[in-house]
Amino acid sequence: MDMGETKTESFELIEKLNEIGIALSTEKNTPKLLEMILKGAKAILNADGGTLYLATEDKRHLQFEIIMNDSLGIMMGAQLGEPIPFDPLPLYDADGNPNNTMVAAHAALYKKTINIPDAYTAKGFDFAGTRAFDTKTGYRSQSFLTLPMLNHENELIGVLQLINAKGDDRQIIEFSKIAQRIGESLASQAAIALTNNKLIGQFRELFESFINLMSEAIDKKSPYNGAHCRRVPTLTMMIADAACKADYGIFKNFRLDDEERYELKIAGLLHDCGKVTTPVHVIDKATKLETIFDRIHLINTRFEVLKRDAEISFLNQKIAAIESGNLSIIPALEETFKQKLAQYSSDQDFLRICNVGGEFMSNEYKERLQIIATYRWIDPMGVETNFLTDNELYNLNISRGTLTAEERKIINDHIVVTIEMLEQLPYPRNLRRVPEYAGGHHERMDGKGYPRGLTREQMSLPARMMGIADIFEALSAKDRPYKQGKTLTECLQILGKMKLENHIDPDLFDLFVSEKVYLRYANEYLDPDQIDEVDEDKIPGYRVTLANVGTK
Repeated sequence: MDMGETKTESFELIEKLNEIGIALSTEKNTPKLLEMILKGAKAILNADGGTLYLATEDKRHLQFEIIMNDSLGIMMGAQLGEPIPFDPLPLYDADGNPNNTMVAAHAALYKKTINIPDAYTAKGFDFAGTRAFDTKTGYRSQSFLTLPMLNHENELIGVLQLINAKGDDRQIIEFSKIAQRIGESLASQAAIALTNNKLIGQFRELFESFINLMSEAIDKKSPYNGAHCRRVPTLTMMIADAACKADYGIFKNFRLDDEERYELKIAGLLHDCGKVTTPVHVIDKATKLETIFDRIHLINTRFEVLKRDAEISFLNQKIAAIESGNLSIIPALEETFKQKLAQYSSDQDFLRICNVGGEFMSNEYKERLQIIATYRWIDPMGVETNFLTDNELYNLNISRGTLTAEERKIINDHIVVTIEMLEQLPYPRNLRRVPEYAGGHHERMDGKGYPRGLTREQMSLPARMMGIADIFEALSAKDRPYKQGKTLTECLQILGKMKLENHIDPDLFDLFVSEKVYLRYANEYLDPDQIDEVDEDKIPGYRVTLANVGTK
């Protein structure tokens, strides 16, 4: 070969190396990357076969990852190949001595390239297994180029081994010095690409672990919200999957790639992270009087005091009547005493009912509550005072649910804290929309939501998905301290009304029903007694025909 041919060969190999290097630097899927490395090496060095090993974490073995051989039609490992039946290759024996007889192990141990023109005449290495393989298959293993894959810190990542270089006439030749240098460069690029993928995976794992830690913190703070933090992203992704499959209306061109799906999932996991700052007694407020404990027990004690005082008063009056000989008034005194006890017991039961949150509180209830509040009793300090404090009366007067206006604002403020927390993080490009997705699940389509009062047109489709997921999970959840988990029919009835009130996205709600997303979620997360037979024709505002889907 003359100098011109050598330069041409070198130039062509370098061009191929550059092409492969660019491809390796952009591939994020590790199994596919491994396949690209071996296929690229075989192609650029014109090898008939090859094996790619990865070092185990303890750096004591080489794990078979891919085996290829064109002449024998072998493709093992990687994504689509047959499973590799071989045990990992040991780098040390049982006594800890280095395995110097195996060429791949030797290259890994000493981090140097081994170029063997002919395995059958090579000295110092054990090729008995190779000869046995050749005898069994009729193959002739000849030239070997074994390349350690080392990262930027000279740490062993794996070994790339190529077999039987092919010349222009298809005859088996040895790997040239140029081929070796190109192979070493490719092995280095491959090691860096694998290291980068591993680092990306580790950072992603660290990031997700931190997020799960945040959810666990909320879970430990309030067991009634931990499941919510995990289920909302699951339901959001179910809705997203249905939207990606739909081919009509606003979903016609909607698609999410793997990175966008990951971004939405992360946003779902973080959508309530601001609740770490919400007081537990507000998050878990099961009754109107609950703070650190349910203050209804204090009121029950007061009723016992009223009953005791009534009994003392009755007995004193009865003694006075006996001592004065006025026995005729005793029956009336007894009747008055019985009526008073009955009234106190009735009032006690009434306050227990008032203490439970509901959807509505009548004026009649509020008037009776006001009367009870003005009962007089002697407190532990000996002071006569109203039976209910102003704060107790204020809480018992809550018309809907168990939260006062001030407590509801504290709850609502969690989304403000969520946004503030999330907007402070330095997101990579593929996660830049996490704050928007996570921060929009309490907005409404008519702009009457919070915290920013966004309208439908100002919100992305994924953010609107999370709003429906958040509401449906809350309605169906059975682990809330202040309510029972609703049936599917009840949940969809409420969501349908919210659609008519421009609270949730109408097209997403129709998709949620028509694609049975609610049922897939229910079969996985709800109790059997919640999964009733849904009559979709009776769901308020639901439109099943595609023609009725909006264009926004």
